[in-house]
Amino acid sequence: MKDLYSLPAAQDNEFKSLCGGNLNGEHESCVDVAALPGVEGAFAVRDNKPEGAGIELRFTAGELDDFARGWAQKRGLAL
Repeated sequence: MKDLYSLPAAQDNEFKSLCGGNLNGEHESCVDVAALPGVEGAFAVRDNKPEGAGIELRFTAGELDDFARGWAQKRGLAL
């Protein structure tokens, strides 16, 4: 796969928020995820709070899947 950071960015309206934790606070704990245009299985992940604006990490679907499985295993969660 090519360098994910050389790909164009997803548009703001393409990001979907995934939230959890701190649900009662002003700064709910959320990340935004979007597929990167033009490449199957490439995603951008960013913080949705103002202090994280403009900062995104990019991953392949496999990398995100490995992270999710590893995190669930570490935390003793069932998928």
